[in-house]
Amino acid sequence: MEEVDVEPAVTVSHPSDGKHLGFAWGPGDILVYETLYKASGTCRCWFAQGSGCSFIHEVRKDEDIYSPNLRKLFNESHHIFVGLQTIREDLPSKNKKPQFVSISKNYRSVIRACMEELQQVAVSTKDAEVATQYGNQVSILLAIELIWNLCEVLFIDAAPAGSLLLHLLDWVRLHKADVDEKAAEVLQSESPVVSYVLQGRLEEARQMLVKQATLHPAARKMYKLMDTLLSKMPFYNPGGTQTLTEFDVKWRHWHGEVNRCLQDNSFASNQHLEIICKIIVGDEDTLLEHKELLSTWYHFLVTRLLFSHPTVKPTELHYYAQSCMTMFLDARSVPEPLDNILLAAFEFDIHQVIKECSIALNNWWFVAHLTDLLDHCKLLQSHNLHFGSNLREFLLLEYASGLFTHHSLWQLAVDYFDNCPEFGRVYLGLQIEHIPLDTERKALKVLRICEQRQMSEQVRSICKIMAMRALRNNRLGSALSWSIRAKDAAFATLISERFLQDYCTRGTFSDLDLIDNLGPAMLLSDRLTFLGKYREFHKLYGEKRFSEAAKLLLSLMTAKIAPRSFWMTLLTDALPLLEQKEVGHRAHDNMDKKRVLSSLRFRAVPLSRYGVFEGSLADILDPFRK
Repeated sequence: MEEVDVEPAVTVSHPSDGKHLGFAWGPGDILVYETLYKASGTCRCWFAQGSGCSFIHEVRKDEDIYSPNLRKLFNESHHIFVGLQTIREDLPSKNKKPQFVSISKNYRSVIRACMEELQQVAVSTKDAEVATQYGNQVSILLAIELIWNLCEVLFIDAAPAGSLLLHLLDWVRLHKADVDEKAAEVLQSESPVVSYVLQGRLEEARQMLVKQATLHPAARKMYKLMDTLLSKMPFYNPGGTQTLTEFDVKWRHWHGEVNRCLQDNSFASNQHLEIICKIIVGDEDTLLEHKELLSTWYHFLVTRLLFSHPTVKPTELHYYAQSCMTMFLDARSVPEPLDNILLAAFEFDIHQVIKECSIALNNWWFVAHLTDLLDHCKLLQSHNLHFGSNLREFLLLEYASGLFTHHSLWQLAVDYFDNCPEFGRVYLGLQIEHIPLDTERKALKVLRICEQRQMSEQVRSICKIMAMRALRNNRLGSALSWSIRAKDAAFATLISERFLQDYCTRGTFSDLDLIDNLGPAMLLSDRLTFLGKYREFHKLYGEKRFSEAAKLLLSLMTAKIAPRSFWMTLLTDALPLLEQKEVGHRAHDNMDKKRVLSSLRFRAVPLSRYGVFEGSLADILDPFRK
């Protein structure tokens, strides 16, 4: 029976006074239990004393793996990962860049789709605790997409000056989507217009100002002037004919015009328009007064660059990022992990981004896939770990090892191990040993994976386990099939003897389809060969091909591969054959019968225990003396 995904239970264990916590490592979790520690240094399990706590707690390191709501994230990203590995290494970098950007967007679309589903579930559920749990997962996915999107802009797309700010604007707008909701809620409020301006969405801001101008006829001239200033603000067009230098000159001219309007007090009588004028001129104090609309220091950074340094270069970002975070955050507040991650990205410190994400996030999915993509972009070539594997492979191995603890996601992990050239095969072999072979169907899946990769040791191990299990359940056919697949001669011999014992007891063979189609596999062991040939004798006899049956029976008698307990059965099988004239005539012509008689006489001596003596044996063999 397949396991069902359920949200893992959260348990915090507090040891009692005088006791400690003991633990045991597992492939994907830790078992924790209370222990009784004595001054002598000895430590024993507390629940073994017959009193105290009797619970063992399971602590999982990748609990998100077991969340049913994240299954889509793991499955869809697996397909993207496999496709990424097929990109040819010999292609020029300029040809691969659009592919890498497209793959990055595919990853982000999967994150967003999963996040939207979680939001719907959180809204629809009536359980407050479950809603909170889903809300936390949404927050984590939001942070993941925010970081990934920034890494895409800075590292993968590697936008140059001019285009860089446009990408950063799109980044902020995507993750600050509540402006439109506010605008729809209240038209007369100043906040939506200012929010639009702070995001560089000047067309939407102008539309709002036109509507507000109708409500303030006396200030129509000022609204018209502000509309003109906003409409004139230049934006760099990467696909146009204008150079970055020409754009910079045009922007400075516009910026000077806005500054003159501010100095001339053109909007002094309208505080709302004056605030907008101060924002677009890049006044830092005014920007900081609207923290509640900016909400984050990185939004403040992009807005500040938009209205003060639109041609910022990638190498200059770290200076502006650090200063904006310092200015925006309260002096007494400590930066959140997300702040440190984004700051490391703006400083173009890829390895610090990966390190901070590995610490802050509760699973390896994000860092494994992002690092793999960055490695394909040739951005991690100089960073190797001291214990033999590069950073990409280490993170992929950790993520895949977590997947292997899940009852069905382990199949996805195989492709991740396959694409870790140094240690992937070793990890796969070790992880396969821990897969519970609950059903024969699952065992066949695992076996197919091992056979495709020529992992002969694991193939033999799986087959032996399944053969032993089938034998314990008295399923001889299945046990024989698994032992043949394992090429285990000793076990095949044991099962063949069980088949022969079963025949002696019941008088018929079970699993005839398997025995009839052994083919070359019967050569695995002498006993299996005897089983296959003895069944073949029965088929010949049933088809009334007595001569061939007699010849095969004689060969079985003289080949010394039959178990001693079966000799009497072979002699008994010979009796009806000797009554056939064809067999008797053919026996007279066979010059090897002296050898047969001698062998049978020699091997028949122990049969005296069954009441078969020299005299009766002579009667059985008499036709062969003619």
